[in-house]
Amino acid sequence: MSSFFDLSDEERMIQQTAREFADSEIAPVAGQNDAEGRFPKDIIAKLSELGFMGMLIPEKYGGSALGNLCLVLALEEINRVCASTGVTMSVHNSLATSPIIKFGSDYVKETYLPRLATGELLGAYALSEAEAGSDAASLKCRAVKDGDNFVVNGTKSWVTTGANADLYVVMLRTDPEQRASGISSFVVERDTPGLSVGKKEDKLGLRASSTTELVFEDCRIPAKNMLGEEGQGFKIAMATLDGGRIGIGTQAVGIAQACLDASVSYAKEREQFGKKIGEFQAIQWKIADMATGINAARLMVYRAARLRDEDVPHTKEAAMAKLFASEMANRAAREAVQIHGGAGYLKDFPVERYYRDARITEIYEGTSEVQRIVISRAYLGG
Repeated sequence: MSSFFDLSDEERMIQQTAREFADSEIAPVAGQNDAEGRFPKDIIAKLSELGFMGMLIPEKYGGSALGNLCLVLALEEINRVCASTGVTMSVHNSLATSPIIKFGSDYVKETYLPRLATGELLGAYALSEAEAGSDAASLKCRAVKDGDNFVVNGTKSWVTTGANADLYVVMLRTDPEQRASGISSFVVERDTPGLSVGKKEDKLGLRASSTTELVFEDCRIPAKNMLGEEGQGFKIAMATLDGGRIGIGTQAVGIAQACLDASVSYAKEREQFGKKIGEFQAIQWKIADMATGINAARLMVYRAARLRDEDVPHTKEAAMAKLFASEMANRAAREAVQIHGGAGYLKDFPVERYYRDARITEIYEGTSEVQRIVISRAYLGG
């Protein structure tokens, strides 16, 4: 799938390992997990054993420090068979471990990274609130300093892996007089008194991944669990989302590749009017457009990942990759269902699941509209 891109032997090995694991361990249960809304805890444990949950974590903390491109290579293969498992792995690496690596104190790194690397702790990320989605700077969940702690009250919304995570990177308002500069970032353990998991959302897709509220009621978080300095939370959130957007762009590529694979297979088998439907130009053009879009999106995602590994500015490239890949994935999913005809509308065929899973990629980690704002500002300023 990636012969056109210059990958090292190590990168190809990681890609192949992820591909084989996805096909042998995840694919057989992906449909059932989706149907039952069952979180793939056993699969996540196996991914941890393979080292896929610590791919960005430095070796001194037990990780493999393989970097973002290697993470993308593995994530594409996982998402190709199960986007629910893929987003769990993506959030853990890109949104939970990444800000701890970059902004955590020695104490925070030493306390949490080794356990995140082995999968003993599963990480999640809590930024959005009911009234603070795209406008993240307007969040209201409040943290008030009290000695060596911050006392937190409020609710976070749409937390991916919320019901299953052991640790959350949370953005909280520490200064009510400021907007973006009044937000700080904290690492919060699941069993902290005063923290509870609230409503579990009933979603269209990604049904084997939990999405929940987090409810804080006089929850005391140690001040030493802050990431960076007080007031740097919004900056940390935006820097973290660059990686998250690369992760979701990768998810979109994986879903789209699954749509293409299924469509090619079906077009070679299904007969109408006395010949395989793949012999009709209408189907051939759909396949051609899907394949072209996937290859373009994959290159954009790889480039953004490599820029992130080189620690150079990549906000624009991450937004472009996420925007193009997510919209491409939705087109691919729509065409895959169309190629399958009535069968594509049935749960008997996986393209129905791909169609549902693809939809969220244009929404979370910043909507397509937000990505266009980010990209245009890179050129126009503002």
